[in-house]
Amino acid sequence: MKSKIDCFLTAVQNRRSRYALEGKSPISDTEIVRMVEKAVRHAPSAFNSQSTRVLILLRNRHTEFWNLVLAALRQCVPAQQFQQTQDKIASFAAAYGTILFFEEWERVAALQQQFPTYQENCPLWAYQANAMAELVVWTVLEQAGLGASLQHYNPLIDESVKKAFSVPASWKLIAQMPFGTPTAPAADKTFIPISERVKVLA
Repeated sequence: MKSKIDCFLTAVQNRRSRYALEGKSPISDTEIVRMVEKAVRHAPSAFNSQSTRVLILLRNRHTEFWNLVLAALRQCVPAQQFQQTQDKIASFAAAYGTILFFEEWERVAALQQQFPTYQENCPLWAYQANAMAELVVWTVLEQAGLGASLQHYNPLIDESVKKAFSVPASWKLIAQMPFGTPTAPAADKTFIPISERVKVLA
């Protein structure tokens, strides 16, 4: 039997970018929401600022989001390259849902005022907090049988997202995570020697 540590590490290892997704889920919407809420609640943040915000988009709102992205890209992608872009966005729209990750920038500004010595680091810490929430959410989705990938169409879509989904002005869009039932395995992944990345001093 695997130890709790090995089970955790296996979950982290199994979390991969999955792009071939279909609009199905092996678990209920209620369970998806429960998992995401718990993941966001317990993800760490600087000074326990809890600055990460999330929107879970399902069904029509999920489709609406990717139509919005496509419309924004149509304005800046050359016509001869647009079919490839359109196909890529269609693959995300074919998924079951999308999670939008934000940071509440007013809380970040409040930290800067509260801790002026570290004010330059506060935005960096906010991005770190968001990344940790993304990782936890991504991992639990994988554990539940849902594949996902992380996309970044911000800031191109920031204003249209705020308008379409009534997002507060102080929420800064960080990343977008389409998720659904995988229809193909993740691509092979290569690794550089771990000795180049981890050093031990004693």
